[in-house]
Amino acid sequence: MEWPGPLETVEEVEIETRRADDAPVHRTIVWVVVTDGQVYVRSLRGEDGRWFRELMALPDAALHVEGEAVPVHAVRADDPDSVERGTDGFRRKYGDSPYLDSMIRDEIASTTVRLEPR
Repeated sequence: MEWPGPLETVEEVEIETRRADDAPVHRTIVWVVVTDGQVYVRSLRGEDGRWFRELMALPDAALHVEGEAVPVHAVRADDPDSVERGTDGFRRKYGDSPYLDSMIRDEIASTTVRLEPR
């Protein structure tokens, strides 16, 4: 499966997660970046972010992009190279946003997640 074209340009997407297999789903708006063909998201609330905790517990989720649900598998990407690629992607895509600094803080860098299509 390939990523929908708008991922590189769409401002926000929704990530759909759940606490347990039989629990209700939650959707949270997140920023998404594409760097070298890899898709990254990061938790603004760091380790305390509900969607991040749920995604780490159950890494199969869905990304909602312009009305299309894309099944994804999450891989924690807290190694220095992935964090740098994610941060560079946020700077490139959201450089004009007054909220950029909140997404590239060192204290949340370890919540960088790579999403792979399932």
